Amino acid sequence: MSDTIVAAPFPSAREEIDAVSGLPASTAQTASPAYRLAFEDVDFLVRQDLRPVRLQLELLKPELLQQEHGIRSTISVFGSARIPEPAAAQQALADAEAEAHANPDDRAAARRLAIARRMAANSRYYEEARRFAQIVTDFCRGDHVCDFVVKTGGGPGIMEAANRGADDVGGKSIGLNIVLPMEQHPNPFITPELCFRFHYFAIRKMHFLSRSKALVVFPGGFGTLDELFEAATLIQTRKIEPIPILLFGREYWERVVNLDAMIGEGMIAPGDKDIFTFVETAEEAWNLIAEFHRLPK
Repeated sequence: MSDTIVAAPFPSAREEIDAVSGLPASTAQTASPAYRLAFEDVDFLVRQDLRPVRLQLELLKPELLQQEHGIRSTISVFGSARIPEPAAAQQALADAEAEAHANPDDRAAARRLAIARRMAANSRYYEEARRFAQIVTDFCRGDHVCDFVVKTGGGPGIMEAANRGADDVGGKSIGLNIVLPMEQHPNPFITPELCFRFHYFAIRKMHFLSRSKALVVFPGGFGTLDELFEAATLIQTRKIEPIPILLFGREYWERVVNLDAMIGEGMIAPGDKDIFTFVETAEEAWNLIAEFHRLPK
């Protein structure tokens, strides 16, 4: 179909834009916003009435670009934007220890120290996420058509670590950034041609699941839980085919999410717990994914 459209005798939208660009607004009519080409009129496109069109564009743009880059399947990596790499975590811990030592009666300083200790312990997940992405990306690197491409939310922390791991071995990775009141900047390890920015959370979450052959979830907060349980609900309700959902860090997840309590209250079925699998290392996670998809060793 695309070849037929290209071969049609009509000028393309780009040619139309180029043809009218730079022409003087010589009359009141041609200077009016009403005279602009609709697809070139940003003021028109951002009107409230055009929300359905913007939703469609936000769904279509990343889809087409992934097709152009031969992205056939992905692995989505979720996790906290707040988990730093180990060196930064150790420095933050040293600063918190110094502050607490200088202010022994300051409860806020003591609380900051306790959190810094947990962050230092959790920083191991940064290295696991980076290592996991290295392993996954090595499976695809160099092919024109790519399977199991690492896909993240595009921000810092665990997201950065996964994009960084793919970059370490010279592979592609995807970042799905979101416009937030506290602007989220893309981390520098995303493949630039696969670095997308979204306005709508719903469309962004659709792209997380589109092409995904597994979800790998590191410790995180509200955003991570939102992404995790969206996918779990779709699997539970059989809206999508089951894929591995791997939770890094049993200790964290069993404290934060009490699935046994939900089963005991009759809110989920005992078998729903099997949607999740706990893992501790990058190698363990990749081996489970490879086994599920019957990949060559």
